[in-house]
Amino acid sequence: MSTDRAYDNSSRAEAALATRRRIIEAAGEMLLRDGYHAMSVSALAANAGVSAQTVYNAVGGKAAVVKAVYDVLLVGDDAPVAMQDRPEFRAMSTAPDREGFVRAYAALCATIYERVGPLLGVLLAQGAGGDTGLQEFVATIDRERRAGNTNALNALEAAHGLPSQLDRERFIDIVWTVTSPEIYDRFVRRCGWTHTMYAAWLAEAVVAIFDRASSAEQEE
Repeated sequence: MSTDRAYDNSSRAEAALATRRRIIEAAGEMLLRDGYHAMSVSALAANAGVSAQTVYNAVGGKAAVVKAVYDVLLVGDDAPVAMQDRPEFRAMSTAPDREGFVRAYAALCATIYERVGPLLGVLLAQGAGGDTGLQEFVATIDRERRAGNTNALNALEAAHGLPSQLDRERFIDIVWTVTSPEIYDRFVRRCGWTHTMYAAWLAEAVVAIFDRASSAEQEE
């Protein structure tokens, strides 16, 4: 392959990535300003300065665009690195003990919701209605959150071990519910809590859940 051809391919890839970023940025602005149901692919294309076909080629349909906006907000960039492989997730394993790890995980969850909370607040407030794309988005992030809860528990086990009495599935069920975006939205947007207040509450809640799930006193 010639140097010129390699340079050309690299330039095309960079241009495509820049276009994708511009579309996602424009979509995020439109969603926060106007809501999900007001955003169309054609309107997004106009705002991003591209054609509708370019939106489909670079990101996908409306549902894919929303998920792309969410994913970028979730991790803070568009690098193709899973959350469990990122430094902020791996750093939890440096906690000195189980409680420190659990508190670090709660802090990470709070940070994530600080990033995605405004978007999810808009999407959840309007409701999915009969829109299958939005319904699938909600179902997808629910599955991903549960996978994240499971990955965190596995990382805790690798770092410090788990109490023999811990009911893993029950613990994940409860943490999956307590860390739901609906609760963040209620506290921060609807009740007027600060992010710091929410983060402190979540840390205490998750520690209490872990202690309770680790207890030998299991309900029948």
